[in-house]
Amino acid sequence: MSARRTAAVLVAGGLALAGCTSSNGSQTSGQSFVAGDHTITLLAPDQRPVPGALHGQTIDGQTLDLASQKGHAVVLNVWGSWCGPCQTEAPALEKASQQLKPKGVAFIGINTRENGNKEAAAAFQRAYGITYPSLFDADSNALLALRGAVPPNAIPSTVVVDPQGRIAARISGATTTATLVDVVDDVLAGRTTTS
Repeated sequence: MSARRTAAVLVAGGLALAGCTSSNGSQTSGQSFVAGDHTITLLAPDQRPVPGALHGQTIDGQTLDLASQKGHAVVLNVWGSWCGPCQTEAPALEKASQQLKPKGVAFIGINTRENGNKEAAAAFQRAYGITYPSLFDADSNALLALRGAVPPNAIPSTVVVDPQGRIAARISGATTTATLVDVVDDVLAGRTTTS
């Protein structure tokens, strides 16, 4: 196991993705969420589920569809501007997106539970210099597409979709640049355990 992952637990194979979060709840700005336990789950190719249809409007009003990214690995990050751990990990995600861009990896944020406040989400993206798009998930349809992979209150969560469009990995809770880059590299190399 890489030294950068010593704080994370790697669970390979057929572990159900839905069981990866802590049961301890936290509250920030009136929002309730489940604190992630930093578990990393990598799934074997024959055990990777296909997410539901994931499409909609981005925070800046563009149309985005995950299906258009087939053939590329995609990092999906579920976040909210009100979420303290999301604020902590935002710079790490942007840095990872820049490091992985030359490998053809796309990043898509899924902004959730903003109570219709698109400006709060846009301000978050500006404050942290986020250059990749985020779906504005006002009605939680995007989270429904990830049912079984991301519990509804597990914010932040990061999911890696392989080039075949299947969920290959999940990080429960805030992540770091090094951890996320390592996980994506494992997915791209077809590894289900660390070397």
